Amino acid sequence: MKKILVVQSSARQEGSLTREYTAQLVRQIEAANPGSWVVTRDLGAEPVPHLDATLLGGWMKPAEEQTEAEKAASALSNQLVDELLASDIVVIGSSMYNFGITSTLKAWFDHVLRAGRTFKYTEAGPVGLTPDRKVYVVTARGGRYEGSPLDFQEPYVRQLLGFIGITDVEFVNVEGQSMGPEEAAKGRAEADEVLAALA
Repeated sequence: MKKILVVQSSARQEGSLTREYTAQLVRQIEAANPGSWVVTRDLGAEPVPHLDATLLGGWMKPAEEQTEAEKAASALSNQLVDELLASDIVVIGSSMYNFGITSTLKAWFDHVLRAGRTFKYTEAGPVGLTPDRKVYVVTARGGRYEGSPLDFQEPYVRQLLGFIGITDVEFVNVEGQSMGPEEAAKGRAEADEVLAALA
C-alpha cells in the first residue's frame, strides 16, 4: 500500500492540462499499487498563505509566546509538513506561469522546507530529512522549454526537493501548448509517451 500526496497548483479548475495529466498519473500509480490512498492538496482552490511575520512568528517563538494567529499559521504549516512526511509518493501538478512555478506552489514549498522537520543544519551544511520517497512533477507549458536556459521551473523544483533529501524525481512535461494546434498535439503525444513508459 502506498500513500500518495497530490499537490495541484494550477489556478484553473477546468481545462488544466496539469490537472488532467496528474489525474492520469495518479490512476496509473493506484493501479500498480492496489489499496493505496490519496491525499490531495489543491493550492489552486485553497491557496496556503505566503510567508509573513505571523507565520514566521509561529515557527520561531515558543508556544507559550505565540499569538492565536501565530498558532493557527504554525498549525497549518505543520499539517502540510505532516502530509509530506506521511507520503511514499508525491505527485505535483506545476503549471508554468511566466517561466517559473506558480506563486501558490512556491508558498507550499515555503511551508514544507522547514528546519528541524524536513532538513537540518550540520557543521557540514544542510542535510535533507525526507529521502526515500518518489516525486513526479507534471508541467504544462505554452512553449518548449525542456533543457533550455529558459526553463527556470525544473531546475528550481529539483533544487528545492533535493534540499530536503528527495532526489528520485521524474518530470512529465506537456510542452508547446500555445504554439498552434500541431505543436500542441505533438506536446501532448510526447507527454503520453512518457506516462506510458512510467506505467
